[in-house]
Amino acid sequence: MEAFTIRGLTFTYPLKEKEALKNIDLTINQGEFVVICGKSGCGKSTLLRHLKTVLTPHGKRDGEIYFNLKPLNKVDTRTQASEIGYVLQSPENQIVTDKVWHELAFGLESLGYDNKTIRLRVAEMASFFGIQTWFMKNVTELSGGQKQLLNLASIMAMQPSVLILDEPTSQLDPIAASDFLQTIKKINTELGITIIMTEHDLEEVFTMADKIVVMDDGEIIAKESPKIVGEKIRKLNHEIFTAMPSPIKIASQVNNYLEYPTNVKEGRQWINEFLQNSEITCTAVEEKDINLSNEYAIRMKDIWFKYDKNSQDVIKDLSLDINVGEFYCIVGGNGTGKSTTVSLINGINKPYRGKIEIFGKDIRKLSNKEIFNNNIAVLPQDPQSLFVKKTVELDLYEILSRKKLSKNEKKEKVKNIARIVEIENLLSMHPYDLSGGEQQRAALAKVLLLEPKLLILDEPTKGIDASFKIKLSKIIEKLLLSGVTIVMVSHDIEFCASYAHRCALFFNGNIVTINTPKKFFSGNSFYTTVANRMCRQVFENAVTCEDVINLCKMNQNQVKETVIS
Repeated sequence: MEAFTIRGLTFTYPLKEKEALKNIDLTINQGEFVVICGKSGCGKSTLLRHLKTVLTPHGKRDGEIYFNLKPLNKVDTRTQASEIGYVLQSPENQIVTDKVWHELAFGLESLGYDNKTIRLRVAEMASFFGIQTWFMKNVTELSGGQKQLLNLASIMAMQPSVLILDEPTSQLDPIAASDFLQTIKKINTELGITIIMTEHDLEEVFTMADKIVVMDDGEIIAKESPKIVGEKIRKLNHEIFTAMPSPIKIASQVNNYLEYPTNVKEGRQWINEFLQNSEITCTAVEEKDINLSNEYAIRMKDIWFKYDKNSQDVIKDLSLDINVGEFYCIVGGNGTGKSTTVSLINGINKPYRGKIEIFGKDIRKLSNKEIFNNNIAVLPQDPQSLFVKKTVELDLYEILSRKKLSKNEKKEKVKNIARIVEIENLLSMHPYDLSGGEQQRAALAKVLLLEPKLLILDEPTKGIDASFKIKLSKIIEKLLLSGVTIVMVSHDIEFCASYAHRCALFFNGNIVTINTPKKFFSGNSFYTTVANRMCRQVFENAVTCEDVINLCKMNQNQVKETVIS
């Protein structure tokens, strides 16, 4: 039986000529695990919001949507609230109470369940999701992973038949994201709940799915099983192929006749089969020298910080040096102190012990104007916090209001930056009407207009599709060549491994290790890339898809030369 049936769904937002959704036909069966992917702004989130009436955006709509064979608009609000669960991209946006236990009970209270039923379901969900140890906590004390798990548990307490998730792992560290996805898969397999989710990072969720739906420009271009979709997108030579799991990308770039792998286990087997008749002579890629400047952009010495006099230390005896012109990436779990360190570097918070220098100057002796005037610019974790105007274009002009530029100069700068970050078609829209990835690009444009010497990026790849990540790397490369220093806090292991000069791992308020990406990630078991986990039994320091592809080709060529000789 179908959970959702969508026929000829077409949708256009108000004051827009271009259709956000174009003739969508899709059937989702009960108990299926469906993943919807595509570039930012392709219509993924718009499609999901049409699956629950209270979330459906305002605009012109044609077509039909059925839930359990009944027209969705005929399904009453109470039934939709209990039967269709919806987890938002940002955990904070969904939490409505102050205590964990109350959040678990809130939905059931709203539906009018009696106390006995509420207590039973809350206890069951707390046990199932392992919430017992933080059951009585304030929600403000929770990490990002705990908040997202709480959102999920609160919805599951209402016993929905369908669970819809809009990029639920975008703000989680790799380990928390993996745990969260495994929980989703468990809900699907053990409880038979239909899962519909959008996701940019397909590395882990790809093989969990029964069906992958690929969208582009408001249309569905593929809806098949994972293996078939991977092959189909490769044959189409579509740019969404860059979002496919690393094993697929690696196997597709090497001359072979083996079946494409889709996960780490299959990838390891693929490498073993590919090299089984080879004499492996090349096991490591050459690491390029980093020619860093002798000058320091940031120096932190013996830093201690806590948010409240009576609270525990968040930063503990932290020391780090970041060179001028360096791309320095900070990784680590939620709640380890990464974002707090950023707030210390930009002067928002002050340490109670230790010294911070920015370009050789003690930050305590600098005014806010000196810190931020062509010196430091920050892209915060929540891009919405930067938006203050009614349109994206006005927001970009706002950041230039304090600069002594002519109208034509401002116009040219806005036009140029909009082209670089690909938001030209979004300039007339309200920032809050954009998708998560589009908001991220608009916020990045606003920050780049400041032309800083030190650029701090807090989760800049969150919600951004794989193809734009490549373009972001080109933007970063140009900034580095112009002498800009870039510090990036990120959960995006693959991006850090591909482009950083050095990476640092945060744990318990301090840095436990710093190294170049190849040395850093090849020594880790969990904080490492899919490519590295796939090949580490054969290759020593390969951490990116390109590394593995090159080593496979080198050994393949070596075999041919040996045979010929």
